[in-house]
Amino acid sequence: MNSNEIKKDSLTVAIVRLFTTSHLSLLFLLISLLAGAAALMLTPREEDPQIVVPVMDVFVQAPGASADEVEKQITTPLEVLLRQIQGVEYVYSISRPGQAVVTVRYYVGENLENSLIKTRDKLLANQDIIPPGVSDWLVKPVEIDDVPILLLSLSPQNANVDAMALRRIADELIERLRAVDNVGKSWVVGAAPRRVSVYPDPAKLQAGGIGLADVQRALQQNNLNLQVGQTTANDREIVLEAGPYYQSAEQVGNTVVAGGNGRLLHLRDVAEVVDGPADTDYYTRIGFGPAVAQMHALGEPGRLPQAGEERPLATVAIAKRRGANAVGVAEQVLALTEELQGSLIPDDVLLTVTRNYGETADHKVNELVMHLGIAILTIIVLLALSLGFKESLIVSLAVPMTFAITLLCDLIFGYTINRVTLFALILSLGLLVDDPIVDVENIHRHYKMRKEPPLQALLSAVDEIRPPTILRRLR
Repeated sequence: MNSNEIKKDSLTVAIVRLFTTSHLSLLFLLISLLAGAAALMLTPREEDPQIVVPVMDVFVQAPGASADEVEKQITTPLEVLLRQIQGVEYVYSISRPGQAVVTVRYYVGENLENSLIKTRDKLLANQDIIPPGVSDWLVKPVEIDDVPILLLSLSPQNANVDAMALRRIADELIERLRAVDNVGKSWVVGAAPRRVSVYPDPAKLQAGGIGLADVQRALQQNNLNLQVGQTTANDREIVLEAGPYYQSAEQVGNTVVAGGNGRLLHLRDVAEVVDGPADTDYYTRIGFGPAVAQMHALGEPGRLPQAGEERPLATVAIAKRRGANAVGVAEQVLALTEELQGSLIPDDVLLTVTRNYGETADHKVNELVMHLGIAILTIIVLLALSLGFKESLIVSLAVPMTFAITLLCDLIFGYTINRVTLFALILSLGLLVDDPIVDVENIHRHYKMRKEPPLQALLSAVDEIRPPTILRRLR
């Protein structure tokens, strides 16, 4: 055997020889590019990565306790107790009059379901040390998918739409939008929800010989809908129900709160019953700035607001299910919302999109593809000036092929395209281009030496540089 020949048992040489002397290279190139294009279209796109950081909020109710009592008797012992759980990294707390909120954050990568079970088990196993003033506690997990990907803001165009009507439109709208596939947690913020309020008159209560506890008991006992039995007659089964729930403020006012001496005392006799907006705890408003003409309004916005104008606001927040495509969910929700314009959503209500993570995620992915093309052209130009045009084409093919295989693996293993994965792909571009340049440059050098036939020179060059390059990446 010639001393210059490459050993036949070299794995690197065997792979290079196989792809060089057959059509596997062209076939692999076409398959990888097609698979990458399909993966780019099918892989879910979203703004935030699916990083598992289990976070639990523990809500504790202690009616009548001051903030100082809540902190000393509930919050501090609970913090000590929850820190004992294996896998907990941080514990935060907020103490309010009558309420405590303790947040437990586990280490990154801890299983969410197991963390939730461990938190609940720890509380259940230590109920003997819970102060007697605690009436209830609740454990709620917090996930990255609870962050809404879409915010739809409703504001009135004129004074005919008040805060309660605006909230009612938002409540009906969110019920329709929840029917869209892969819509997750959703809620409404702002405006004034409808509520039947009861304002007792102390003088009339005293005259009737009843107290607030009697009023409360009467409302609870009458606002029921129960199946109390069933009977069969004429081959028909009749179900007997007690109820139904209150349907109007008039029914609430007709509730009997006391009776005696042949006289019934109704709630309307001792209290004022008002069907209207709930008591205002906070105000939500939207202000329009100089860029009001560029806002994303759905349907026919009619009269656009003026810069500096403020209006009451009701916001519909839409989150997606875990692993769903934020782009597709946002597009379906917006399409359904536009269909409801003019029917459910009246013309005198302005509907604007104040957040759309689906649009931004799609824009970032498309921007990556554009920059990838720019990077490939830059590589071709720079390498053509230094090595040659054909050499630059060979190196530039490594970039889309590798990215295509990466996107295919992301799709297979259930990952999504988000700002973290996009940053990783961009960061790896320099490392990705470096290895093919080293290979092509060494092959180019062996060709110029003309000491071996072309195929043998190719195998010698790759075998000379590939093992050290792999070891360098493994360090």
